[in-house]
Amino acid sequence: MSRIGLKVIEIPEGVEVKNDNNLLTVKGPKGELTQQFHEDMKINVEGNELTVERPNDSKLNKSLHGTTRSLIFNMVEGVSKGFEKALEIQGVGYRAQKQGNKLVVNAGYSHPVEIEQPEGIEIEVPTNTKIIVKGIDKELVGAISSKIRAIRKPEPYKGKGIRYEGEYVRRKEGKTAK
Repeated sequence: MSRIGLKVIEIPEGVEVKNDNNLLTVKGPKGELTQQFHEDMKINVEGNELTVERPNDSKLNKSLHGTTRSLIFNMVEGVSKGFEKALEIQGVGYRAQKQGNKLVVNAGYSHPVEIEQPEGIEIEVPTNTKIIVKGIDKELVGAISSKIRAIRKPEPYKGKGIRYEGEYVRRKEGKTAK
């Protein structure tokens, strides 16, 4: 039995959920998200509560049940509060800056790496070693954060690179250490 799929989603004040043949539209103070869900999942909106039901206990429906509920919860959470991921840059000469609609990262390459800010995502650079990615779509925030981190992943010997805030990088000894 899916424990996550059975949980009821509380719809907060100011958020409007509309279900049109499993095409779910969620409107809130931060924006609007729309997503199509599998036709076997039954999405019930009653008052300020939303539930997801499955028709039977087949393996496909069991896996879709919890996934559908989690995706809907993230949509509701995104339009009401939003999501944010922070990255930190470590290394001598490694820095980031915002130039108009682009994020420019100097990470030890012969050229600066530019990343275009997609629609629905806000990239902030409070200091030249910290990047904050904000948005209402959890998947998109995670994808852009991952793309920024992939510019220069943290390496295990000196710890240089771009990492998520609070991420632990296991350090290794160099070959000269005894």
